[in-house]
Amino acid sequence: MKFHLTSHARFQMHRRGITEKEVMLALKFAEQKVEGSKPGRIVYQRRFTRKDGRVYLLRVIVDTKSRPADVITAYWTSDIDRYWRKSHESDF
Repeated sequence: MKFHLTSHARFQMHRRGITEKEVMLALKFAEQKVEGSKPGRIVYQRRFTRKDGRVYLLRVIVDTKSRPADVITAYWTSDIDRYWRKSHESDF
């Protein structure tokens, strides 16, 4: 699947210290894909070990209704248990 980084996503990535390479790795090698909060949205999730040695979850929100799919935003979270799905039943 091809992806388009929206200007909003680029702004938020810059503000949050997320590189385009990290987003592309999360999209290409997602450990999980879960349904988003709005119809047509998928959240790509991948864990990364950051420079501080801690593991963070990168969540990339994608709108699949457009072609190519729009990356809406991306953000880091250290609260992995909140978002990580123990069962792969919700994966696409």
